[in-house]
Amino acid sequence: MKNKVNEAYLITGTNLGNRMENLNTAAALIEKDMGTVIKSSPIYETEPWGLANQPSFYNQVMLVHTLLTASGVLEVINKIEKAMGRIRLEKYGARIMDIDILFFNHEIHDTETLTIPHPRITERNFVLMPLAEIAGDFIHPVLHQPVSALLQQSKDPLYAKKVG
Repeated sequence: MKNKVNEAYLITGTNLGNRMENLNTAAALIEKDMGTVIKSSPIYETEPWGLANQPSFYNQVMLVHTLLTASGVLEVINKIEKAMGRIRLEKYGARIMDIDILFFNHEIHDTETLTIPHPRITERNFVLMPLAEIAGDFIHPVLHQPVSALLQQSKDPLYAKKVG
């Protein structure tokens, strides 16, 4: 029996240290420990969301093909964040690396430790803009709308600009 290849859309974000290097390190660790990065968005620089008094973020969305389950992907994410030096001090605070699962196949998960689709996708241009570049036609499994339409409807006042 062949193992099922799952599609995980992830977003990586960093606002401490060498942000470009942090994103490259995270992508390499995702490739090593999780699966194959099939597509990556350009990198976007964005104002901090939720807690304003901190450096701006670099964010990137990627599509990863993985044999892991959604909970297995979350375990690898936690391992990568820890290996890169992430310390969780305050909600929305500065961080060397943050990785979130945006979508996993077209599945819906709602447990104490895992919510997929990510519950705040529609509130954040720093997610929607890069996601729309690589998955504009992807249909949100709860809202039943393509990502491109969700971006058009966004009320987030914070702009995300491409840096690479």
